[in-house]
Amino acid sequence: MQVYILHIRIYIIEGNKNLKYRQYLIFLIYIPIIYQVTLVGNGAILLAIGTEKKLHTPMYYFLANLALLDIFCPSTTLYFLVALVGTEVFLLSVMAYDRYVAICFPLRYTLIITKVCCVQLTVGTWTAGFLNSLLHTVSTFCLSFCKYNLVNQYYCDIPPVVALSCSSTYVAEMLILVEAGILGISAFLVTFISYFYIISTVLKIQSMKGKCKAFSTYASHLLVICLFGGTMIFTYVRPYSSQHSPGIDRLISMLYGIVTPMLNPMIYSLRNTEVKGAVRRVLCHRTYLLQV
Repeated sequence: MQVYILHIRIYIIEGNKNLKYRQYLIFLIYIPIIYQVTLVGNGAILLAIGTEKKLHTPMYYFLANLALLDIFCPSTTLYFLVALVGTEVFLLSVMAYDRYVAICFPLRYTLIITKVCCVQLTVGTWTAGFLNSLLHTVSTFCLSFCKYNLVNQYYCDIPPVVALSCSSTYVAEMLILVEAGILGISAFLVTFISYFYIISTVLKIQSMKGKCKAFSTYASHLLVICLFGGTMIFTYVRPYSSQHSPGIDRLISMLYGIVTPMLNPMIYSLRNTEVKGAVRRVLCHRTYLLQV
């Protein structure tokens, strides 16, 4: 059997000369601004949750995992990128279930979401994400690559790599579509069913102020989930060899790989009064120590 070696060049580095101004613009915006905001925002959340004892609860435990994923996602590619993005899909559904239990069964919350349950759910999400990525990666590199070696993407992702194959990709595509479809649809069903019951419970709140506050919080959560989930479905749950505009593909990949990790801290954590207070106290304490 002939063995082919795939040499991959990143599109943003070796793209068309006519697009150089876009490459420089993305570099100038992404590196100093978006990436640093992502690191600082998620890093502050991890620090606050780690140091503040009253935040050592299941909800903040899941938020800490989300912040960790959002730090890793923009910093990795290929196997680890797919693994981390898959893990985030499952984690968002676990967080939705956690909020469903907290809102709909507040008196039984501590009995249902125990420390052991938190650990099991977290380990399950990370395991599912990495196994999902392993299947993607193995099926991809079982293909033959013999001609083109230019990945038309800002980073090395599975779909544009599969598109370079000179062998039949039908079996690999069907395997991934079925597996990703089952796991992805299951995760999103858990998420949206949880939020359906959450919204139903919120509607029963008598206070208009309480309703508005709850709707503001959960509408933001759903917005992120729709943005993240929609871009993931567009990227992975479709035939990899199908024709799409390269510009649209690159924009979509930036949304779930770069923009969402930056938005998550602002929507899930930094709007939370307890988290904001904890971050403020930690930063003030650090500043005081530096001055001393």
